[in-house]
Amino acid sequence: MFRRFLFVFAILFFAAGASFAQLIADNAESETVGTKVNLSSPYHTTLTFFYNLEESEFHPEKAAQTLDMTDMPDADGAKLSLKLKQVFEGKGIIIRTSSVPNLPNYQDSTSGNTESLYFFDKQKIPGVFLEKKGKQWKFSAFTVSQINELHKETYPYGTAKLLNLLPQIGNDVYLGLHLWQLVGIFFLVFLVFLAHFFFTFLVDKVLVYFFKRVGYQKVGENYLLPVARITSIYLIVLFLALFMPVLQLPAEVWAWIVIILNTLKPFLITVIFYKLVNVIAVYFARLATKTESTLDDQLVPLLRKTLKAFVVVIGTLFILRDGLNLDIIPFLTGLSIGGVAIALAAQDTIKNFFGSVMIFIDKPFQVGDWITSGDIDGTVEEVGFRSTRIRTFRNSVMYVPNGKIADATLDNHGLRNYRRFYTTLTVTYDTPPQLIDQFVIGLRKIVLAHPDTRKDYFNVYFNNLSAYSQDIMFYVFFEVPTWPEELRARHEILIQIVELANTLGVRFAFPTQTLHMESFPEKQTLVPDYSNDSTYYQKKLGEFMQNQLGKKGN
Repeated sequence: MFRRFLFVFAILFFAAGASFAQLIADNAESETVGTKVNLSSPYHTTLTFFYNLEESEFHPEKAAQTLDMTDMPDADGAKLSLKLKQVFEGKGIIIRTSSVPNLPNYQDSTSGNTESLYFFDKQKIPGVFLEKKGKQWKFSAFTVSQINELHKETYPYGTAKLLNLLPQIGNDVYLGLHLWQLVGIFFLVFLVFLAHFFFTFLVDKVLVYFFKRVGYQKVGENYLLPVARITSIYLIVLFLALFMPVLQLPAEVWAWIVIILNTLKPFLITVIFYKLVNVIAVYFARLATKTESTLDDQLVPLLRKTLKAFVVVIGTLFILRDGLNLDIIPFLTGLSIGGVAIALAAQDTIKNFFGSVMIFIDKPFQVGDWITSGDIDGTVEEVGFRSTRIRTFRNSVMYVPNGKIADATLDNHGLRNYRRFYTTLTVTYDTPPQLIDQFVIGLRKIVLAHPDTRKDYFNVYFNNLSAYSQDIMFYVFFEVPTWPEELRARHEILIQIVELANTLGVRFAFPTQTLHMESFPEKQTLVPDYSNDSTYYQKKLGEFMQNQLGKKGN
């Protein structure tokens, strides 16, 4: 990437074939300008200013007459005019006189007023404009007062001194460039290669060694090193943007270089922040692993995607504004109006997005939880921007819109502290009460002995007489996190119940029908002989109660 970058600039450096005078003198009457100063229109003032500052016709005192020195009467107009020309050249602004209005009474209709003003470039140099005073068009007094500041802004950090030092090398012309310009280009290319070598050594050697020493080698190599490499290229671009204006390249070539540099700066910053999002995502992913919730593990990818989309959008706006010199205000206005239409057309999408936001805020479930709601029945696998992926027990995958989940009533089985197990154990009617009682006692001991059952609350009782069996309620809870572990605990409990029944001789009942013959010839009838004396039954009841009281006393 860096070699292609240098190759493009090398082509632009040596593509200069036309001088600045040829660019501004389109359809110009050069012989007329050389004999007098004409300030009758924006066209003539512009032509007078630039023509008299060309090397072949260098008359800065005549160019100074195009400046309104009302607010700075003691200033050197010749130096100010030369600085203003250098501002135009340093910012890569090409002035084609054929596009400058040749009307003595010209008025700028785009400024919203009726004053006689002419702006050269409202975006790059909004403070530089011509103003009509009387019958003459001159660079306004405001423009003149801003020349020194604009010059420092265009040539910062003392680079303006090179504008006077470099031409002393020599003004011979080779390949359309002066000798001092060629020397400056080769010296600048040498410094770029030197800076590239230094940053490469710093990033690939020093940083790798540092990350290895502190124990973050993988994080450094996979995430931080790409950021450092792009940052080094960005610093080289800043270096070029700082020193290349000093070379005073032909305006048409330099204008393209300015566009490239101004585009590269926000583009590289966008790439840097785009890669930094991965570093931030790794940091939050480590924080997520320290929490018990699994839902924040899904939040990290969503956060990474959101931040990357935000960086791309903001970076694109800066590239359009700073690189391509486009006014983004109308674009933002149109985007807001179009956003309303898009919002109306994408109501479901927006609803699902805010549904995902509510899921992450309320946390009704976590990844791995078993949830049910209507047709929804399965384990949560992933929560996305639009939908939640649920793995059903048929091993199929359901994609449920987040808006539907946010509005639904969910039954989250994954948040259960205990998993209930309820069944009815049926024993035959010929099982004596004493055996049933011992069987129930044995069942309770099984519950107390199992490691995964809840010991403080369970119910095991002989609680019903059904049509074909005597029923024992078995109602317990398991302290296990997942359904497979619950199945394992059930299996172990049921195996022990069967073993207990076989040991005690308890027979489990199942639906059967038995035919009893109440009377048969020469056989004793099966119909009991019930007594008609009520005192007999009262006596039997008293005996039963005494036996029960005796059992309680023992």
